[in-house]
Amino acid sequence: MTTAQHLAVIELLRAAAFPAVRGPTALGTGGPGFHLVELAGGADPEQCGAEHTALVDLLAVRLGEPDVLSLWSLQARVTGGEEIPEPWRELSGGPRWLHLWWTGGRWLAVGLADGSARWGTDGAGCRLIAAVTETDPP
Repeated sequence: MTTAQHLAVIELLRAAAFPAVRGPTALGTGGPGFHLVELAGGADPEQCGAEHTALVDLLAVRLGEPDVLSLWSLQARVTGGEEIPEPWRELSGGPRWLHLWWTGGRWLAVGLADGSARWGTDGAGCRLIAAVTETDPP
C-alpha cells in the first residue's frame, strides 16, 4: 500500500461506527469502542520503517504534532494481570511506542511492531498498525 492508501484506510476507520461485539471487520479487527488494522507488513524493516515515518509525517501535517506513548509500562501492567481495555491491551504486545492524535472525539494511534512483537511477525518481520478508539489510553 502507498501512504495515500494507508491514509484512506485510516479515514475510513475514523468515520466508521464501532462494532457492537469484538471480531473481524472488513479492514481488520474491531469491537465496542475501537478499530484495529494492519496497514502493511513484511520482512524488510527498512521499508516498514519508511512507510511508518511517511504516514506519521503526513498525519502530523494534517492533524498536528502527535503525542508519543511508550508501551513499556502498559505491557508490564498487562503481564502483571491488570485489566486493560481494548485496543490498548492488544497494542501493548506490539509496537514499543505509538504516535497518538486526539481528533474528532477519537484517538488515532499509529505504531510499528518489529520482529520482537507478537503481531504475527514471528521474529522476522514488521507490521505497520493503526487503531482508532474512543477509549482514553490507560
